[in-house]
Amino acid sequence: MRIAIGLLIIALLALAGTGWYSHLLAGDLQSANQIIGTLSAGIESRDAAISRLQSESAEREKSELALRVSLGEAGAAARAREVKIQRLISENETFRNWVTTALPGVVVRLQQRPAFASANDYLRWVSEGNKLSFSGQ
Repeated sequence: MRIAIGLLIIALLALAGTGWYSHLLAGDLQSANQIIGTLSAGIESRDAAISRLQSESAEREKSELALRVSLGEAGAAARAREVKIQRLISENETFRNWVTTALPGVVVRLQQRPAFASANDYLRWVSEGNKLSFSGQ
């Protein structure tokens, strides 16, 4: 009977030890679940940022393509206009003479602008009386 009581005490101690160890494992499991939740939220945030950046990149590529097409069309229009002007100059002698004639001095002065390094330089130039002349003068 002593042996049975001894075995029963050993079994109860083993059961108590198993319960205590189970409690420790439950705490570790809860801690691990919190870490997993935090990491999952970080991964979701990262995935959302990657998705947003990919969509912005695709949108930027579409915009660049549209700008390149627009630039090509503008260049083609400029070339066509230049060809037309050159054709008109070569076909029409009056127009050719007008194109090669120098501009009047008043118009040349209107086109001359001093170089300004800042807004203060411009204001100083204007305040000194250096204004554009009227066409009647």
